[in-house]
This record gives sequence, C-alpha cells and structure tokens, in this order.
Amino acid sequence: MQGSLREYSQRDGNIGSMKTTINLPDELLNAAKKAAAQQGRPLKALVEEGLRIVLSQPPTKTDLRRVRLIAVSGGLPDDLDLSNREQMLDWINR
Repeated sequence: MQGSLREYSQRDGNIGSMKTTINLPDELLNAAKKAAAQQGRPLKALVEEGLRIVLSQPPTKTDLRRVRLIAVSGGLPDDLDLSNREQMLDWINR
C-alpha cells in the first residue's frame, strides 16, 4: 500500500467526515444536483462549499436575537424514543 491510511484519507477528504441525512425541498435539491452536474463535480462538494461559505460569514445582528428559554418539569413522554429518528418525526407530526 502506497502512503499511510492518514495520507489516503486526507487526500480523499475522508478524515473527520461523517455521513448524515438532511431533508431539503425538492426544488432546492434538484437545482443543486443540476448545478453540480453542470460544474462537473459531486453534489457533496457543492453542499460542502455552500456550508463553508455561509458558516465563514460573521453573524448579523438579526442572527444574534435573544431567546427566552422556558423550563418545565416532567421530562420526556413515555412514548417518545429519542434514539429512533422516524418515531420522533411521527411523534412531532401528530
């Protein structure tokens, strides 16, 4: 094997990356796929670049709104399993 696993991972961008799922509006995803194809690069690269651009910008005054937190006693409902994403979405959408 040429080079170390670390060199291979860094070259291919796999060091410190994680797989995740996001829900996007169909029209936004379709536009992003089209733009990535026109630029000849993977959708992942387009999304990553967009996130880096947005996150590199300093927050605006409207981004720094004060939020009032309300604490209540009781804990989680018995029928809500936080380890099950599908069940959480079903519970929220009831």
